[in-house]
Amino acid sequence: MEKIIKFPVVDLSKLNGEERDQTMALIDDACQNWGFFELVNHGVPYDLMDNIERMTKEHYKKFMERKFKEMLRSKGLDTLKTEVEDVDWESTFYLHHLPQSNLYDIPNMSDEYRTAMKDFGKRIENLAEELLNLLCENLGLEKGYLKKVFQGTKGPTFGTKVSNYPPCPKPEMIKGLRAHTDAGGLILLFQDDKVSGLQLLKDGDWVDVPPLKHSIVINLGDQLEVITNGKYKSIMHRVMTQKEGNRMSIASFYNPASDAKISPAPSLAAKDSEYPSFVFDDYMKLYAGLKFQPKEPRFEAMKDGAGTTDLNPTVTVETY
Repeated sequence: MEKIIKFPVVDLSKLNGEERDQTMALIDDACQNWGFFELVNHGVPYDLMDNIERMTKEHYKKFMERKFKEMLRSKGLDTLKTEVEDVDWESTFYLHHLPQSNLYDIPNMSDEYRTAMKDFGKRIENLAEELLNLLCENLGLEKGYLKKVFQGTKGPTFGTKVSNYPPCPKPEMIKGLRAHTDAGGLILLFQDDKVSGLQLLKDGDWVDVPPLKHSIVINLGDQLEVITNGKYKSIMHRVMTQKEGNRMSIASFYNPASDAKISPAPSLAAKDSEYPSFVFDDYMKLYAGLKFQPKEPRFEAMKDGAGTTDLNPTVTVETY
């Protein structure tokens, strides 16, 4: 018998009414049992989201598609005769917002696109900080605790990965993005509402994250699992390729500063916590070579002070 799984969808507007307690409980349950939830009525203007989706897809067609096809040919992926496990079927570019922006260094972006992405980035940054305070409230932490931990001496790191997942003739042969947990703090995703592909691992099964128009998908990174002493979880997720349609993904990462000191919050930690204490940049150096491996050995390596060579890193990735 097929399982019926109801993906958690949070209506943020209900925080201001009689359903606040139920909404906070839904967020808490999602953070504990899913590591993901989907936000609606989040305050980011829908016309801004529509314009960004239009311009992102236009930008891909005009400037990125040819490079993607050249990459496929150069790596012998244009035929896909055998299963590929060390490359992702995606076209990406990265925007850095904090501590310093590279928005005006990205080639081939129109002024309209840059202006819209700057506006969107600031709104997503504000939403991330609002959500962190909601998590603090649910966890019994003082307001602003998580933001303060993320602050370090330089302020948080915040950036956006703009991706397109083009149609794939043999989706059974390659993933759009291989399974992983995210290294950082809070991830806010504006995804395509027509072309699906994002899945998360729930109780041993891969579950689709439903594409909802104008929603923002939230997921928790490894740092929040450590700070909450495992009460909240980062969850393995992946992107499946599709035969039809080009899937857009705009994922924004609100992460700690590179010198932020990460450890379980004292009020949530037992005397001997299973989770390590470390500087965020040290974790990122480890993660860069081990993104597509389980998180638990990374945590153990940080606890033991082990180097990346102990875990046989296999790939280097650009991360925030």
